[in-house]
Amino acid sequence: MPDIKLRNQPFDLVFHPKESVIFSSLLTGEVKAWRYDDDNGSTSSSWSVRPSKRTARAIAVEESGKNVWMGGKSGTLFQMTSEMGTIVREQDKAHDVPINRVHCINENLIASGDDDGIIKFWDPRKPEMIREYNQHFDYISDFTYFDDKRQLVSTSGDGHLSVIDIRSNKNQPLTVSADQEDELLSIVQVKGGQKAIVGSGLGILSIWNRNLGWGDSVDRIPGHPASIDAIVSLTPDIIATGSEDGMIRVLQVLPHKFLGVIASHEEYPIERIKLDRNSKWLGSVSHDECLKLTDVSDLFEDSDGEDEDEEMEQDEDDNDNDNENEEDEDENVNEDEDQEIDSDSDSDEEVEMEIEKKKKKKGKGGLGDLGRGGQEQETTDFFADL
Repeated sequence: MPDIKLRNQPFDLVFHPKESVIFSSLLTGEVKAWRYDDDNGSTSSSWSVRPSKRTARAIAVEESGKNVWMGGKSGTLFQMTSEMGTIVREQDKAHDVPINRVHCINENLIASGDDDGIIKFWDPRKPEMIREYNQHFDYISDFTYFDDKRQLVSTSGDGHLSVIDIRSNKNQPLTVSADQEDELLSIVQVKGGQKAIVGSGLGILSIWNRNLGWGDSVDRIPGHPASIDAIVSLTPDIIATGSEDGMIRVLQVLPHKFLGVIASHEEYPIERIKLDRNSKWLGSVSHDECLKLTDVSDLFEDSDGEDEDEEMEQDEDDNDNDNENEEDEDENVNEDEDQEIDSDSDSDEEVEMEIEKKKKKKGKGGLGDLGRGGQEQETTDFFADL
């Protein structure tokens, strides 16, 4: 599992959408870039710049991969080239308070959210912001964008989720959810964008159905022992969560099932997790001054193999049942032959015992043991109800 050791705490990370490059923003105000090998994850430093002397909290990359955007404690928004880190634009005092999250909607529209809950839209071709939204009253924690409806969804520490139609020129959101009575910290799309999963400060995952509107969640998944600060989608119905306890867990949603722990930053809280363009490397940053790359490409191979084994065992069981039926027919034909009847009965008992033995072998499914010793036992207790 390749790790990038840093001298200071990282706050955010993002993968290049077209190349094997990863970017991270640091406590010192630095933005660093590394190239990594797609096969083994080995890394080499590409460039490092320090646009600000204050903390660089949030980083995002444009869809084309041409530029990187960074916001932080100074409230200034920076645009840099992804190739060399050259500063292209410096939007001084873009926000009056620290910027907590940045999201590149498209190459001509950038969203930034600050500690006071203010969301601003920026067009790189224009010198000033184009719109401002103030429906939230606490920090903006995360963004996700639904391209089919041109909707930007934001989560906030005030316990509300809001939806903005980027096509509208009004400074009002399309809708604001009911108060969830908990900090909303992270959001990700699942089921092909039909639903969204939101992580909260109390360790509860809430499920939101777009077809039913954004007024309230439709289901909840309890079980995490601490806040869920980061979420990423591995498949349309499997997610990875980064929690305050330093664990990165894998869960299946609808139906809900805890699948295991795939990585750990010891006891240090997870700040952000992201998946690369090939869905092979899961990047994570924490307070342990480390950027960790976890290979998730083969997590599901064991599950496929177990499914095949179960199918083979099922076929064997069917064959055994066929044999039992044939023996029963023989018994009916030869009712007067007591010895044969006794022999067939003994055979039936042996077959049934063999079937029971095979059924007992089928206890394990899903991704198998992804945890590590006591960590697996601890997390299994929390997710026992799933």
